[in-house]
Amino acid sequence: MREDSAMNERANVAVIILTYNETLHLSRALECVRVFAREIVVVDSYSTDGTVDLAKSHGAHVLQHTFQNQAKQFQWALGHAPITSEWVMRLDADEVVEPDLAAEILTRLSELPPDVAGVNLKRKTIFQGKFIRHGGRYPLTLLRIWRRGKAQIEDRWMDEHIYLTEGRSVTFAGGFADHNLQDLTFFTDKHNKYASREALDSLNKRLHLFEQPQVLTSKSTAPQAKIKRFLKESIYDRLPFELSSFAYFFYRYVIRLGFLDGREGLIYHVLQGFWYRFLSGAKLRELETLVRNASRSDDIRDEVARLTREQL
Repeated sequence: MREDSAMNERANVAVIILTYNETLHLSRALECVRVFAREIVVVDSYSTDGTVDLAKSHGAHVLQHTFQNQAKQFQWALGHAPITSEWVMRLDADEVVEPDLAAEILTRLSELPPDVAGVNLKRKTIFQGKFIRHGGRYPLTLLRIWRRGKAQIEDRWMDEHIYLTEGRSVTFAGGFADHNLQDLTFFTDKHNKYASREALDSLNKRLHLFEQPQVLTSKSTAPQAKIKRFLKESIYDRLPFELSSFAYFFYRYVIRLGFLDGREGLIYHVLQGFWYRFLSGAKLRELETLVRNASRSDDIRDEVARLTREQL
């Protein structure tokens, strides 16, 4: 009886978390959503560090599936997770739902009118314990909660967004943070892999090697995401990467006052706002060179798979 009462006090929402070796973060993520989520689903990519046992010990329903990229893994989760809740929420294992947002989900979600199919959240970035407030990094408004069956995820290798297939979205104000606890070696290794995926997406946009539908509109996802995508594809991607990466860093660090984020901010903006962008551009140039030298389409796919370390 007590368990049924607790379930009734929670929001009619299921939280989906993708994992691979996430014992450092997973307990924190699960604890912050268990106060409001009726269902918690962890989709694991065959972790080797005890992530699965940890998820089960917190009462999460665990599925396992071989990982290809974030978009395909999450779309698989949407199709295979036994979700019965009216709403679905996407959460990364290193993200944190703060108490005020949890309370907002509990009180407001059930009161939303029928034409509202999605909820945008304002994400903050915590880097080396520092809240990165400047450089255009806060808030990052993302569609992260939606009515079940009324949203999908873009089929992209990088920078994939959830988008609504019907209805409109509203924005909640509560705290929501990307707070990874790993060190700089992990950070740079992760962004090195991200750079390969972003280069592949850019190459695909230019050469149409693989199907990649463009679906973002101001009505289907957070307006900020659509605007940023438009600026990147219509301006940033048209410039030489040697110029665009420096210009973007200058915009973030000087014009958008990133220097006010202190020493941690300097490290973050240099690595994420310049080095990562420069590396992505350099990898795109490498991809374009191998495509020019490839004699058959299969050669292109093989070389792209080798370079990006991805299974295409």
